[in-house]
Amino acid sequence: MKQTVIGIFDYGVDAQMAAQQLEKNGIPSKNIDIAVRGAKDKSSAPNQNNPNPSNPNMGGPTNTVTTDNQRDSQFFNSLFDNRDESSKYYEVAKHGSIVTVHTDSKDQAKKAAELLDKYGAIDVNERSAQYRGMSSSDKGKWTNSSKSIPVVEENMQVGKREVETGGVRLRSRIIERPVEEKLRLREEHVHVERRPVNRPANEQDLKGFKEGEITMTEHAEKPMVNKEARVVEEVRLGKDVEQHEETIRGTERKTDVEVDRLNPKADKDRLDPRNEKRDPNKR
Repeated sequence: MKQTVIGIFDYGVDAQMAAQQLEKNGIPSKNIDIAVRGAKDKSSAPNQNNPNPSNPNMGGPTNTVTTDNQRDSQFFNSLFDNRDESSKYYEVAKHGSIVTVHTDSKDQAKKAAELLDKYGAIDVNERSAQYRGMSSSDKGKWTNSSKSIPVVEENMQVGKREVETGGVRLRSRIIERPVEEKLRLREEHVHVERRPVNRPANEQDLKGFKEGEITMTEHAEKPMVNKEARVVEEVRLGKDVEQHEETIRGTERKTDVEVDRLNPKADKDRLDPRNEKRDPNKR
């Protein structure tokens, strides 16, 4: 949704700087308009109805718009349904510079409003309340004669954060080593032996005189390996926590404003030779 954001500045140079920051933050220059009404530059005479030239340091040309009072009134009436609100903006805008930003989204409008406030857009409600009871000439003088010194004060905040200072990492891996053992093994071997015999067959020989078979089995010992895993050590990680006190020292800065009253009349009387006290003994 397209939205229009308005910022009113006391000085044209402030309006130009705000427009420059809007461009740096992604808002196209074609969507930014600047109009100067009653504002004057901080070091020059009032510039009535003459727009400030585009800032050459900006990324692109800035549209400088000059409108008369009637067009200004119609412009603010188109933005606000409330006539009191539009009149308030119109009255304040007559004594300043107007920066108009045409945005394409709600987020962009919010961003533009924040930037305008950050770079010096005045509070319209507050300024309108201050204008009440002033004449038109006084409003212009009041706007352009205001000066201020910002009072800045630093506050040191001491906290703590956790940082990584080191540590221990455990890694396990498998290591193989050769093992050698000597073992005596036994083996059986069956052998057949034939020897010649010449004797008469006896009764025992006759009983064995038939078909049959005899079997003798050979045996041998084979090596056998069995491994048993045993836990022989445990490695654990743990932490010991220590606390210590540390004194943090720093400095805080603050703006100190001294006010000196200026009294030109008293200085003039003091320097006037007619006011010197005369010695009655001198002639």
